[in-house]
Amino acid sequence: MIPIPSPLHPAVVHFPIVLLLLGAPIAVIAALLPKWHLPRLAAALLVAGSLGAIAATWTGGQDEELLGELPQPAEQILEEHEEWGATTRNISIAAAILASLAAALFRHPRTSRVLAVFAAITAVGAAFAVSQAGHYGGLLVYKHGAGVNTTSSSGPDTQNRTTSEKKPGHRGEDD
Repeated sequence: MIPIPSPLHPAVVHFPIVLLLLGAPIAVIAALLPKWHLPRLAAALLVAGSLGAIAATWTGGQDEELLGELPQPAEQILEEHEEWGATTRNISIAAAILASLAAALFRHPRTSRVLAVFAAITAVGAAFAVSQAGHYGGLLVYKHGAGVNTTSSSGPDTQNRTTSEKKPGHRGEDD
């Protein structure tokens, strides 16, 4: 059986980040040059990215209780992160629908092209939103330590010791 990470949110969020950041330029190219199955590729990336964004917002809500009480600056950043996450989810769903319609209506070039242009614009918005959500998530973790377990266990993989600290009797000074 495949082990499920806990907390799940950090393991899930990277999928929509990659898929939406990759889907946006492909959607733009597909709107300008609807050849080589680019509209289908854009639609597939944006659909997968929007599903990932749905999963990321869901797991974020589930894992929020694991954070406990945060200092006020971190609470404000968490609110921004949540808002950008919800915005990402909503915009990416719209981009996925538009791109899917553009790809499905390839036999109607004018309609398909108009939908592809709107999909590209919306996908760029989703890419911006996911970058903002990631920025605020990064601030939570790397600036405020949110979700970081600061207690060390006895295992060697969880301790950050320097080479000099590992040698018994070594003072840690240069010889």
